[in-house]
Amino acid sequence: MGEPLDPPEHVMRQRWREAAIEAEYATGRREETEEKARAHIAIRLARMIGGSILLIAGLAMLALPGPGWLTVALGLGLLAQDVPWAERTLERVRKRLPAEEDGRVSRPLVWGSLGVAGVFTGASLWFAFLA
Repeated sequence: MGEPLDPPEHVMRQRWREAAIEAEYATGRREETEEKARAHIAIRLARMIGGSILLIAGLAMLALPGPGWLTVALGLGLLAQDVPWAERTLERVRKRLPAEEDGRVSRPLVWGSLGVAGVFTGASLWFAFLA
């Protein structure tokens, strides 16, 4: 009869790898070798996954206890390194954060907010599942 319509899975994986490496060569830091391009793809994916998790957690903290806007800003800060819309959105979110005279959010505020959120999250989980 005829050839199958879909190529085998290993062929598709190889095409995806080649496309990802070509995209990294075009948009990355101009890596000299394919190994460096692969490593940078892994770093970029980890940054995007971490930023997405922080963004979703921050959005949830807008309604739940915790530093919602701060966590949203942290997530957008990670995503802004790789995603253009996140950088524009980050500027809007920064206007909602309490800032010092130079426009930067104070480190004690950041660490204090994250500490309070961690304590309350841990206490909530403890009461929900262990008490």
